[in-house]
Amino acid sequence: MRFQILFFTAILALTIVLAGCSTAPTVNNTTNIKTNMANSNVSTTNSTNPLETTKKTETAASNNAPTIAPVVQNYYDALKKKDDGALRKIYSQAALKSLEADMKEEKKTSLVAFITELEPAPDKPFEIRNEKIEGDTAIAEIKGGSYGVWTPIKFVKENGEWKMTNESPDFESVKQSASNSNTGK
Repeated sequence: MRFQILFFTAILALTIVLAGCSTAPTVNNTTNIKTNMANSNVSTTNSTNPLETTKKTETAASNNAPTIAPVVQNYYDALKKKDDGALRKIYSQAALKSLEADMKEEKKTSLVAFITELEPAPDKPFEIRNEKIEGDTAIAEIKGGSYGVWTPIKFVKENGEWKMTNESPDFESVKQSASNSNTGK
């Protein structure tokens, strides 16, 4: 009798294991898998999650930034040559003031060293496109180096010369949405 109970228990255990290891998916599971795979590539726009990212559709190039491109090229050259003086001539007064305050806080003395800590000089020049000029302000998209995707950067005209800022409409919208999500708490 003991042998029959042991044998019955072994057969029952083997049946349970084999039933759980079935390799043929059911129609329901296959449908769920296909649905989940399809939904993983879809971004919902009515999400209430403030941290959810949405990929911005890439715009086509409307121009090669003829006015701003020389400023960006000078920026690249100054980073490559590690030329602090040239870099200071490229930045706007407000950007320099902000960068110098950050440098002072971190006890840094070289602007090039400070910037290349966060944004190393790329191997090849930045690509630039789609400049839009409105009065003494311009926005142009930059790609290359630490800018892996086209990133709009703000430029300002000071004393008749275009200067680079440390501002981007993309960064500002992120700051704005972060502060909006914090004010509701």
